[in-house]
Amino acid sequence: MIGVSVLGSTGSIGRSTLDVLARHPDRYRVVALSANSDVEGMYRQCLAHRPLLAAMADEASVEALARRLAETAPDIRVMSGDEGLRAVATHPEADQVMAAIVGAAGLVPVLAAVEAGKRILLANKEALVVAGGLFMDAVRRHGVTVLPIDSEHNAVFQCMPAGYEDGLDARGVRRILLTASGGPFRTLPVEGLATVTPEQACAHPNWDMGRKISVDSATMMNKGLEVIEAHWLFGAAPERIQVVIHPQSVIHSMVEYVDGSVLAQLGNPDMRTPIAHALAWPERMESGVGSLDLFEVARLDFEQPDLTRFPCLGLAFRAIEEGGSMPAILNAANEVAVAAFLAGCCGFMDIPRVIEQTMNSLQGQAADSLEVLLEADARARETAERLLGQGVR
Repeated sequence: MIGVSVLGSTGSIGRSTLDVLARHPDRYRVVALSANSDVEGMYRQCLAHRPLLAAMADEASVEALARRLAETAPDIRVMSGDEGLRAVATHPEADQVMAAIVGAAGLVPVLAAVEAGKRILLANKEALVVAGGLFMDAVRRHGVTVLPIDSEHNAVFQCMPAGYEDGLDARGVRRILLTASGGPFRTLPVEGLATVTPEQACAHPNWDMGRKISVDSATMMNKGLEVIEAHWLFGAAPERIQVVIHPQSVIHSMVEYVDGSVLAQLGNPDMRTPIAHALAWPERMESGVGSLDLFEVARLDFEQPDLTRFPCLGLAFRAIEEGGSMPAILNAANEVAVAAFLAGCCGFMDIPRVIEQTMNSLQGQAADSLEVLLEADARARETAERLLGQGVR
């Protein structure tokens, strides 16, 4: 039996992971789960999967969960806060750790899982965006396998040649083509973006995602963060990563070779496919996803991204080119701005304005320690909050 811990089990990726695991009870055991504050969701998962440990980041939620489990599943240990997250990430009976906490909060526990020698199923973008160099150094130092869960990076991984870690040139790879749906506002007149609502931004045409990630998709910051991820995961310089808008979300990404070949990974837009791929790698197993009907798809369209419509994408390329702590600053400012937008405290186009002004206000530093990066994250959040309070222009 393969033991699996899930960081962020009540989110979209966490729920999909548990769905796939439940299809293979003879092969996998759910060892530990963590969530932020969704007591009801965690309670149901505990009853269904009977983990050894359940952790909640929110203190009040821990008490509520413990009271309920004391009556129905007293054998499940309940923990709280950073200590609880670390315990889930490093549980001695976990062979694999699904890192699916959204935001910079997932960085510390996934690094703990790396240091514990776990196989990492990486759905947390921020581990690479905020601390890509440190994360990959730790991966190499501990001899850990990292398997990407983002549909785009999982697709690239499936299309990469063996030994790509030795360098893309050595394996004949010319570039990576990251596909993007373009989100719900791909064809909306640019002047209409200023008045879009959170509900409109969260209505993704193809994927079922959480609200924060849905907004990131609508601004294409999601794709910008994925460019930074791809840079670290595959050792690709920014100029060797091209973003391609593909509205159907059937081709999940591509790899171009020096001989002119382009390999693509296709499938229905369902996160259970990359989750099942990573859980079973290097084998394959049933995910619960239906077969792709190419006759129903009928056509595949491609467009270049418009940086006037999607300025967040350009800001992400700027962050990776500046390097150091600037990607951490970009990510923190985006998290603050998106939260403000979802709360109705700023407009949709204020998101890139807050990010750009935060980046302009702060000096990037060498990313030589986790402390430096967490400090950059904190300074960026303070700056973005101040800009929002002043009424960003």
